Amino acid sequence: MKLELRGITKVFGSLVANDHIDLVIEPGEVHALLGENGAGKSTLMNVLYGFYDPDDGQILVDDVPVEFAGPGEAMAAGIGMVHQHFMLVPVFTVAENVALGHEPVKGAGLIDQSKARALVREISDRFGFEVDPDAMVEDLPVGVQQRVEIIKALSRDARVLILDEPTAVLTPQETDELIAIMRQLKAAGTSIVFITHKLREVRAVADRITVIRRGKVVGTAEPSTSETELASLMVGRSVSLGVEKAPAEPGEAVFAVRDLSVIDTVGTPVVDGVDFEVARGEILVVAGVQGNGQTELAEAIVGLQTPVAGSITLDGKELVGSGVLDVLRAGVGYVPEDRSTDGIIGTFSVEENLVLDLVDQPPFSRGGALNKSVIRDNAEKRIVEYDVRTQTVEAAVGTLSGGNQQKVVLAREMSRPLRLLLASQPTRGLDVGSIEFVHSRIVAERDNGTPVIIVSTELDEVLALADRIAVMYRGKIVGIVPGDTDRDVLGLMMAGVPLDEAVAQAAEHHTVLGEADLEAEAAPSHTVEDAREEEIQ
Repeated sequence: MKLELRGITKVFGSLVANDHIDLVIEPGEVHALLGENGAGKSTLMNVLYGFYDPDDGQILVDDVPVEFAGPGEAMAAGIGMVHQHFMLVPVFTVAENVALGHEPVKGAGLIDQSKARALVREISDRFGFEVDPDAMVEDLPVGVQQRVEIIKALSRDARVLILDEPTAVLTPQETDELIAIMRQLKAAGTSIVFITHKLREVRAVADRITVIRRGKVVGTAEPSTSETELASLMVGRSVSLGVEKAPAEPGEAVFAVRDLSVIDTVGTPVVDGVDFEVARGEILVVAGVQGNGQTELAEAIVGLQTPVAGSITLDGKELVGSGVLDVLRAGVGYVPEDRSTDGIIGTFSVEENLVLDLVDQPPFSRGGALNKSVIRDNAEKRIVEYDVRTQTVEAAVGTLSGGNQQKVVLAREMSRPLRLLLASQPTRGLDVGSIEFVHSRIVAERDNGTPVIIVSTELDEVLALADRIAVMYRGKIVGIVPGDTDRDVLGLMMAGVPLDEAVAQAAEHHTVLGEADLEAEAAPSHTVEDAREEEIQ
C-alpha cells in the first residue's frame, strides 16, 4: 500500500505544529521520521491516524484522496499505530486486548474466546513473536507488551504500521528484537513509519529518512548518512556528538542511601532496600527502563516521597523527614523528571521561575522586599547562558516550549553553589546542541568536586556521563558497575539479570556475533551495533 501526505498543516493556536509537510511511504519500506522532541513528528502521525483533522493538505492511499474521521476509519483503510504510551488494558489477557473493539462472537452474541486466542497464535507464530494469548498484560515485560500492540494492529489487517518512539521504554536487547520484528514485517510487505529521535536506530533499520525540524521537512537522507550529519539536519547547525570527560578523581563519599524503601499508595514496594553512596567529584547514573523505581528514588532523596525505611545522608546530615525546601537549602540542586509538575510554575514569569527557591534570600530580596533589578539581571544572564528561547524575561514560562522550560529548570538548579546535584532525565526535550551543553555543565559540576546523581533511561546519556552506573530493576539495584561497562551487559541488567550472569551472557553473545561476522564480512550494516561501529570508524 502506498501512502502519501501532501501539504499537511496542523495549527494549535499560534503554534504551527506541521507546516505544509509532504511525505511518501512506499509499499514495504521502513521510513524513519527523525526529529527532536517537539519537532512535529507525532502530530503528523496523529493527523494520519485520524486523531486530528488537518487544517490544510491531503492524505492519499494508493493515489486516492481519503479523509479519516477517527482512528477507526484509518484502521479500516489499513493503517495501524503503536503509540509511545501503550493503549492496553493491564487486567485483560493478550487475546482480550487484541480482540477489544472487534470481538469475534458466536451464538447468542457471546465473545468467541477460542477464536480470539487462535488469532493471536496465528500472528505470533507467523512472525515469531512468542506471545501467550492467555497471559495477563500486566504480567508481561514492556518489550512483550509492545509486541501485543503490534499484534493488535496486524489483527486489523494493517498494511502500514506507525511506531511512535517505540524504543523509548526498551532495553538494548528488546530494541534489537524490535528491529528484527520490523524486518520481518517489511519482508511480509508491511510498510513501517518509524518515529524516533535516536540516530543509531534510524541508521540500523531505515530504508529512507525524513528529517523534521520545527514542523517542517528540512531534508531526506539515506541510512548511510553519518550520525553527525543527521544531527546537524535535526538541529539546523553543526553540532558535535558526545562530551569530553576526563577520568573522575573522586574524593570522600559524602552522600549515602542506606536500606531505603518506598511503597506506593497500595502498599507495593517501589524502592526496595536500596544502598549506594556517591563521592565528591563523581557522577553516579541510575539507569533502567522507565518505571522500575528510579522516579520514586529521586523523589525520596529530595523529600517528595516519604520512605518507610532507610536513611539518606548528605555530609553526615540526615535528610529523611526533611521537607523539600529544607533539602534544597541543604545544597541539593534538583532537576525533576516532570518539569511541569515539580519544576516550574507555568503562570509565573521566566525571571520568577529562575529564583523560585531563592526568592526570599539575598541578593534577590532584603527585609521582605524583592530586589527586582537583581532578579531581572539574573534572568537575563541565565537566558543567554542556557540559550532559553523567550521573547522577554517577563513571559509566562508556561508559554515556552517544553525544551525551553527544561532549560529554565536547569539554569536555576545549576547556577548556584551545590553540595549535591540530582537530575532526573536532564536532557528530555532538548535538541542535540543543548544536550551537549548540559552534559558539559554536569561534567564541570563533577570536576568542581560536587557529587552528582543522574537518573536517565537514555543509554547513550548513561554511557556519556557515568563514572559509575547503578542499574535498577523492580525497585532494587541489580548492581553498580563502572561507567564504561558493555552495553549488552547493561541491557541484560536492565532486564533484571544479575551482574555475573549478564557478563557471561554478553560474552557468549559477542562470541556468536564474531562467528557470524566471519560469514558475512561484506554484508551491509543492518544492526544497531553495526551502525555504532561505523560511526566510531
